[in-house]
Amino acid sequence: MAQEIYFNDHKQKFTMEHAWLELRYDQKWLGASTTKDKVKSKRRKVDSQTAQSSSSVQDGHGEEAMTRPVGVKAAKGKGKKPVRKQATLEEEEKERMELKNIWEIKQADFANKQTLNKQKLLDSLVTKTEPLTELESALKIKLITEFLVTLTEEEDTSMWSISFPT
Repeated sequence: MAQEIYFNDHKQKFTMEHAWLELRYDQKWLGASTTKDKVKSKRRKVDSQTAQSSSSVQDGHGEEAMTRPVGVKAAKGKGKKPVRKQATLEEEEKERMELKNIWEIKQADFANKQTLNKQKLLDSLVTKTEPLTELESALKIKLITEFLVTLTEEEDTSMWSISFPT
């Protein structure tokens, strides 16, 4: 009978009958179906539901209907939340030390890149055949003095690190 009404209204056959047969008695959809004698209203009645919780639904006779179960996506979302274990102090300290080591390596790498860039710039200024502008010559002098200072500092530290046999 319902299929005939659908055909008369839409002028096509109801194509989702297999889904309807599967889901019509499913718990999630039982509360959604209404009959002519039991019409559910989505509006709240202020007098009858003041003491009731907002999550429960009442039908026309004052009985509490079954609450709608959690959907598939919500259930999966709850299951995918990671459970964090309590890390011990030793593990946390180990992680801190690893991060500190990585940070020091990154800083040293950055410093090496800076010196390489300065060396390339100085090399391009030295090999330039045209006369240098005032800015370029000042930069050239500054870079040369920086490299001389760093070389003397390295020599000083290497001289003190030499160990003499006793």
